[in-house]
Amino acid sequence: MKRQNKSSVVEFILLGFSNFPELQEQLFGVFLIIYLVTLVGNAIIIVIICLEQSLHAPMYLFLQNLSVVDMSVSTVIMPQMLVVLSTEKTTITFSGCFVQMYFLLLLGGTECFLLGAMAYDRFAAICHPLKYPVIMNNSVFTKLVMFSWASGITMATVQTTWVFSFPFCGPSEINHLFCETPPVLELTCADTFLFEIYAFTGTILIIICPFLLILLSYIRILFAILKMPSTTGRQKAFSTCASHLTSVTLFYGTGSLTYLQPKSGYSPETKKLMSLAYSLLTPLLNPLIYTLRNTEMKRALMKFWRRKVDLHTF
Repeated sequence: MKRQNKSSVVEFILLGFSNFPELQEQLFGVFLIIYLVTLVGNAIIIVIICLEQSLHAPMYLFLQNLSVVDMSVSTVIMPQMLVVLSTEKTTITFSGCFVQMYFLLLLGGTECFLLGAMAYDRFAAICHPLKYPVIMNNSVFTKLVMFSWASGITMATVQTTWVFSFPFCGPSEINHLFCETPPVLELTCADTFLFEIYAFTGTILIIICPFLLILLSYIRILFAILKMPSTTGRQKAFSTCASHLTSVTLFYGTGSLTYLQPKSGYSPETKKLMSLAYSLLTPLLNPLIYTLRNTEMKRALMKFWRRKVDLHTF
């Protein structure tokens, strides 16, 4: 590690998949495809919701925010990872590592609260359909979105600033794919006990509070659906919720394994795979989950596609 003293670090070395040099080219191709598909899929959702007036409802506007988060997460991680896989440049500057960790925490925290807000939206729509326009009006929607982003910003600012206030004495190698809190914290040469208590408690609150909101919302939704006299109505309600539940399971399952694990719970290679699961797999699959299982999104997508075909025809 290049440094003037133990706390003025210039750069880190990202080890990534250096243990598997023979797989570097194949991994580069796989991650490049994942990145491009993620960008295109989420960009299509953002554009379609912007253009289609019928989708200017809270449910789809929440989804639009989620797509912005997913696309941003991939952009924060993938370019640096592709550079590491395609060249011998495995270093990342101190400031670059700070920025990457900051935005990963910001976007991860925001997604947690957005998923909670989306569950509350579905609860209001299914359990109180007549009062829904009042319960989820523009003011409430705006406040929920602003609260989600503000929570992510607050958590990222406190945690990243605290981590990088510690002195780094070496070694310089981050045994990970990107600058995530746990592997960077291993390089500090100070007592991090207080920070670890804060980080663990904060992570539990950020994961558990929205998760409890999601759980309570879906318990109420389940009872409301079971009381519906119409089979068609029940199927429609289940279909509306299935996409969100799939996304929640994928994000919270992999995120909890990464951030709520014991310090020596898994090998570094296993931790890398779990980090990839929540940081790359979720943004990749969300566009498919929400478009393939949602009739309105599929209809808007077909309308958008026909419009493009008509323009090319003329």
